[in-house]
Amino acid sequence: MTTIRLHNTATRKKEVFVPLDPANVRMYVCGPTVYDRAHLGNARPVVVFDVLFRVLRHVFGAEHVTYVRNFTDVDDKINATAAATGRDIRAITDETIGWYHADMDALGALRPSQEPRATDYIAQMIAMIADLVARGHAYAAEGHVLFAVESYAAYGALSGRSIEDMIAGARVEVAPYKRNPMDFVLWKPSDDATPGWDSPWGRGRPGWHIECSAMAQELLGASFDIHGGGIDLQFPHHENEIAQSACAHPEGSFARFWLHNEMLLVEGKKMSKSLGNFFTVRDLLDQGVSGEVIRLVLLGTQYGKPMDWTDTRRAEAEATLYRWRGLVTGVAPGADPDAAMVAALADDLNTPLAIARLHEMAKALGQGGGDAACFVASARLLGLLDPGLAGDRVPADVAARIDALIAARMAARQARDFAQADRIRAILTAAGVRVADSGAAATWEPGPDFDAARLDLPA
Repeated sequence: MTTIRLHNTATRKKEVFVPLDPANVRMYVCGPTVYDRAHLGNARPVVVFDVLFRVLRHVFGAEHVTYVRNFTDVDDKINATAAATGRDIRAITDETIGWYHADMDALGALRPSQEPRATDYIAQMIAMIADLVARGHAYAAEGHVLFAVESYAAYGALSGRSIEDMIAGARVEVAPYKRNPMDFVLWKPSDDATPGWDSPWGRGRPGWHIECSAMAQELLGASFDIHGGGIDLQFPHHENEIAQSACAHPEGSFARFWLHNEMLLVEGKKMSKSLGNFFTVRDLLDQGVSGEVIRLVLLGTQYGKPMDWTDTRRAEAEATLYRWRGLVTGVAPGADPDAAMVAALADDLNTPLAIARLHEMAKALGQGGGDAACFVASARLLGLLDPGLAGDRVPADVAARIDALIAARMAARQARDFAQADRIRAILTAAGVRVADSGAAATWEPGPDFDAARLDLPA
C-alpha cells in the first residue's frame, strides 16, 4: 500500500499517516460562512483538500473515506445581510449554498461525504456547552456562556503561542463579563430580530467555534484522523476547537493530523477590495476562465506555501490544458494512475511535482510514446481532464451549437469540401473556440476570448 506522509501542524513535522481505522478514514474541513460568493482565496482549501480526499480514496478505497465539510449558516454577517436586504435568512443561506456548490463543482471538486449545516446541530452544541459548564471549563455570564481558557493547560499548543502573545496579536473582545480576555463565546443572547434557540441560558445562538466541535463529534466521533483548513483559521478558530473538544471529550484525541493551506496572493499582493485585485470564483468563470484552469493554477504551488495568482500563470495553465486534451482525445482513463505521480501526491500533497510528472508523460505522448490511458488516469487523480470540465462555463445550448459546427466541419472534410471546412473552422476560431483534431475526431474548449454571439453556421 502507498505510504502517505503529511505535515502535521500540531507537531510541526512531516509524519507517516496511519489512520485510526483504515476501513473508516475520517477528515473534517472547515467550510464557508454562507452569506456571499466564494472568493478565490476560499477556493484554495477546497481544491487542496479535494486532492487529499482523492488520494485517500485511491489508497484506502472510496467506500472507506468519510469527508465532512460544514456550512456555517448562523452568523452575524448573515444576520447583517438579511437586515440590509430585507430577505429571509434561510433564503439567503440556501441561495449562497447553491452558488457555492455551482462554483466549486466548476473547479472539479468532489462533493464531500457529508455537508452539515450548523443550524441542524444546535441541540448537539447546547449539549456540549452544558457539559463544558458542568466540567468547570465554561461559565455563564449575562446571558452568555464562555469557555474558560485557563482551564485548559494546552491552550496555544497548535499555534505555538502563549496566552500573552495571543492577547497582544488577536482582536479580543474585552467585555466586563469575561474572567479572562482570551475567554471565547460558546453561546450568546439573541434579541427578537436575531435568530435564536431556547437553551438553559436563555434564548440565544451559538458562537462560531462550537459548531465545528459539535458537528465533528456527532459525525466523526471523539477521535478522527485529519482536520484541515486555511492557515488563517489556525488561531483562534482551530485553537478553540481543540480546547473545547478536548475538555468535553477527554477520552478522545479530536483530530490527530492538522493540515493548513497557506494564503493566496494576486500578482504578488494580498487580495483586497482596496487594491482592486479582489475577485470571486464566479467573477473568473464569467470572464471566461475555466474552472479547470483555476484548479491547475491553484495546484501549481504546494499547499503549505503562499501561492500567487497571476495572469501569466493563468495563460500557461490554459495552454497546458489545451495541449493535454489534444493529446488524449477520446482516450478513456486506465485502471491505475502513474506510480511516480501517486508518490508525489503521497508526499505531503506535492502537487507541483505531480504536475511536473504529467508534463513528462505528455511529452512522451507528443513524441509518439507513453501510455495515454495512464496519463488520463493520472490527471483525473488531480481532478484534471474530466470531460465535464472542458466546457464548464458554456451553456448546454451553446455547447450544442459548437458540437453541430464541429460535426458539420467533419462532414465537409469527409466530403473533401475543404473550403467549407475552413470556413467553419474560421467561425470557431473567431468565436474563441479552440479545436484540436485527432484523426477522425475532434475536441474543443472555449478560450479566454470566447464569444458565443459569433457562432453562426455559414450559409
